[in-house]
Amino acid sequence: MIKNVLLSLSLLAVGLSYAVAEEVTGTYVAGVDYDLISPPVRGVDGDKIEVTEFFWYGCGHCYTFEPMLEQWKKTQPEDVSFRGVPAVWAEKMELHAKAYYAADTLGVLDTMNPVIFQAMNVDRKPLASQADIAALFVANGVSEKDFNKAFNSFGVSSQVRQGIAIAKSAQITGTPALMVNGKYHVSSRKAGSQSDMLKVVDFLVEQERTAKASN
Repeated sequence: MIKNVLLSLSLLAVGLSYAVAEEVTGTYVAGVDYDLISPPVRGVDGDKIEVTEFFWYGCGHCYTFEPMLEQWKKTQPEDVSFRGVPAVWAEKMELHAKAYYAADTLGVLDTMNPVIFQAMNVDRKPLASQADIAALFVANGVSEKDFNKAFNSFGVSSQVRQGIAIAKSAQITGTPALMVNGKYHVSSRKAGSQSDMLKVVDFLVEQERTAKASN
C-alpha cells in the first residue's frame, strides 16, 4: 500500500511538473494557434527578430490592445525589433495611415499615436479629412505647415504603398494582427484573445532565436 501511495505521489509530481513547464513555455501549433506566411515577407532588419503590428486607428480592438502591446514592447531584449504598419482597405484608412507615417517622419509618433487612438475611439472623431488630422497635430504642438509638408510628401506616400503590399503578402484581413519575422501571422481569432496573441508571439520569437543560434 505504501508503495502504491508513493507511486501515486510520484506520478502526481511528474504531472504537476509537466503542467508547470507547459504553462511557462507554452506550446503552439501552426494552423491552430497561428498561421504560416508563405512565401515569407522580407523584413527591414535581418539582424533582429522583427515583430510587426497591423492596426487601424479606428479599430476599437486595436485601441484596447495598444496598452498591452506597449507594455510588451518594454520587456523585449535588444535582439527584437518592432514596427507598426497601418492597415489600409478603404480610402479613409489611407488617410489614417498617412497620419501615422507623417507623425513618424516628424518625430512625434510617441506623442501622436495615443492622441489619434483617443480621438477616434473615445472622442468619436472620424478624422475624415486631411484638415481634421492637421487640426489634431496642431493642437499637439506641430505646425500646420510642417504637418502638411510631411503628410503630402513622397516618402509618406511610399510608406503607405509599402505597408499595403506587406499586409497583402501577410494575408492580413483584420486588425489587430501581428507578424513575427515575416513568417508567422498571429491573430486573436487563432490565438484565443489579445493577451494570448502576445504569448504566441513570445513563443515564436523564442523559436526564431533558437533557430538563429543554431545557424
